[in-house]
Amino acid sequence: MVENDIIKPMDVVKRLPKIVERVPAIVRAIKASRSATDNDSMPSCFELTTARYPGNIAIYYEDQKITYLEFNRKANQIAHYLQSEGIGKGDVVGLYMQDRPEFLISLVAIAKTGAATALINTAQTGNVLIHSLNLVDAKTCVVGEELSDSFLEVQADLNMAKNRVYSVADRDVMVNPGKNIKGFTNLYKECQDQPNSNLTVTSSIKREDHFVYIYTSGTTGMPKATITDHNRYASAFGMINVVMNLDQNDIFYLPLPLFHATGLVPCWGSTLAAGAAVVVRRKFSASEFWDDIEKYQATIFGYVGELCRYLLNQPKSPTDNQHTLKKMFGNGLRPGIWKEFKERFQVPNIIEFYGASEGNTAFMNFLNMENTVGMGKATLVRYDKEAEQVVRDANGHLIKVELGEPGLLIGEITPKTPFVGYTQKDKTESAIMRDVFKKGDAWFNTGDMLRGIGCAHYQFVDRLGDTFRWKGENVSTTQVENVIATLPDVAGCAVYGAEIPNTNGKAGMATITPQENTELDFEKLLSCLKSELPPYAIPVFLRIKTEIDVTGTFKYKKADLKKEGYNTSMISEKLYVLIPGEKSYQLLTPEIEKGVNEGAYRF
Repeated sequence: MVENDIIKPMDVVKRLPKIVERVPAIVRAIKASRSATDNDSMPSCFELTTARYPGNIAIYYEDQKITYLEFNRKANQIAHYLQSEGIGKGDVVGLYMQDRPEFLISLVAIAKTGAATALINTAQTGNVLIHSLNLVDAKTCVVGEELSDSFLEVQADLNMAKNRVYSVADRDVMVNPGKNIKGFTNLYKECQDQPNSNLTVTSSIKREDHFVYIYTSGTTGMPKATITDHNRYASAFGMINVVMNLDQNDIFYLPLPLFHATGLVPCWGSTLAAGAAVVVRRKFSASEFWDDIEKYQATIFGYVGELCRYLLNQPKSPTDNQHTLKKMFGNGLRPGIWKEFKERFQVPNIIEFYGASEGNTAFMNFLNMENTVGMGKATLVRYDKEAEQVVRDANGHLIKVELGEPGLLIGEITPKTPFVGYTQKDKTESAIMRDVFKKGDAWFNTGDMLRGIGCAHYQFVDRLGDTFRWKGENVSTTQVENVIATLPDVAGCAVYGAEIPNTNGKAGMATITPQENTELDFEKLLSCLKSELPPYAIPVFLRIKTEIDVTGTFKYKKADLKKEGYNTSMISEKLYVLIPGEKSYQLLTPEIEKGVNEGAYRF
C-alpha cells in the first residue's frame, strides 16, 4: 500500500457537503427497503416503474427505441403464452441469446410467470452448454437465432422436451416476428394474440423465490450456477441507485454481457429504479465507444475487467474529454491506470464497487475516492498463502488483520446477510466457514484478498489462486500486472506461473500485448520491474502476443496460457527469457529452452 492510497479523515470531511445533499434520497431508499413486502419481486419492481414512467424510453438499441409501456406489454404477451405452455413457479427456463432488447424482454416475461431463468453465457457450446442447462434441470430454453446452430448441436443431450424450445428471430421482432427456424417454436409469432395485461400470478412471487441462475466462469472445472433470488434483486433495486444517483433523464450505456451479474443487477437494475433508459449493445467496441456515447447522449456507463484499459489504448483525441458522461460504474479499474483514465477522459465520478454473484458482502465507492472499491463493513482475516489456509489462534478462531494488512474477506451469514449459494449443495457448503470467531457462527468465504486503506475504505489485492510461489516467496500476479501496465508501450498483460523442471515453485511469466504499431522496449521494461518489484517477482519469461483472449466479462483467459507455458514447439509468438546473471531478456530459442529444462541455468 502506497501513501497516496491511504484515506485520511480530512479526505472524507471535504466530501461531506455532497453527502448532505444526498441524505433525503438515502433516507427514502432505506425506508422503502424496510417497508418492502414479502411479495416484492423483480417483475413487481418492473411493473411499478412502468406505472410511474410508461412513456419513458426503457431501451435504446441501434436505432430502436422501446418505452416502458411497450416493453411491459410485450413481456406480458410472452408471459401469458409461456404460462399457457405450462411454465410457472418452480420451473427453470434457459435464456441463450446475445445482448439485445429481446434478452431483457424474455427475462422479464419468464420472471412474471414465477419461473427462474438460467442465464447462459453466449460463449458456451458443446459439453459446457449441455452441463449448464442440465445442471439446473431447465424445462425449456429461449434461444436467439444467432445462437441456434450451437443449441441444435447439443439438443439431443439436453434433459428437456425437444418439441418445445423457443426461438427469437435476429431482427426487430417488435415489428415483425420473423421467420420460423426449423426445430424451434417462434416465440414472438406464437404470443401475438395473447393479452398484454399484467399476470395475476406475478403478485404471488415471494422474495425468496429464485429469479435467475448466473454461472461462474468455470476456470477450475465446469461452471457452477449461483442463485440470485428476488430478495437480492428487490433489495438492490433502490439502494444501488442511491449510490449511482440516477433519475429518469439518465441514459445508461451498457456494453456488458447481460448474462453476468454486474450488467444485469446493479447496472440495469439502477435504470429501472430511476425510470431511466439503458443502451444495449451486442458487443463492446473500444473504437465505437465514444461515438455511441455521443449518439445516445449517455450520462453513465458500466465497465468490468480490462474494459477501461481498452479505452485507454485507443489513439488520443482532442475530444477525449468532450462528452455527456457524468459517471461510470463497475469493477476492475486497476490503481495503475485509475489516475490516467480520470485525467484523460475526465469522467467526474468513478463508482468502483466490489461484489460477487453469490456473495453476501459488497462495497461501493460512494465518496468518489481514488483507487478503492469503496466503503463498508468488512471482516478481513489472516491467510497463509504458503499453506493455502486461514490462520487460527490458540483457541482455533480466525485472526483479524491490522489496517493496511491484506486479509481474506469473509462475510457473516445472517438473516440480513444470507448466502443463498449454488444449485449444488456440496459447492454451497464448501464456500462456508464455520466456528470462525465463536461456536456455531457461519461465514461466506469470498476467496478474495482485500486491505483496509482507512476511513472504512478498502482496496482489492488478489484473488486466491492468482498467487504463485517462486524462490520460497509468494508472487501476486495482480501486483506484477499493475507494474507492467504502467509502461506506455504496453496495451495489456497477463501474469501467471510457469513450472521449470526440478525447481521449487513456479517462475513468473508475463504475456504482453504491445500498443499498436509499437515494439516493446525490453530495457525499459526490465528497469521498471527492478525498481518496482522484489527480485523474486520479476517475470522470468515473456511472451509477446498481439491479442490476449478475454472472458465475456473482460478478464484475461489464463488457463491456456498456463498450459502452453514457455513451450516453443506450441507457441508461434516470440518468447523471451531472463537468464540468471544476464542483464537483459533474450530470445528464447529451442536450444535455450532445452538448457532451461535440463538445468543448465541456475534459477
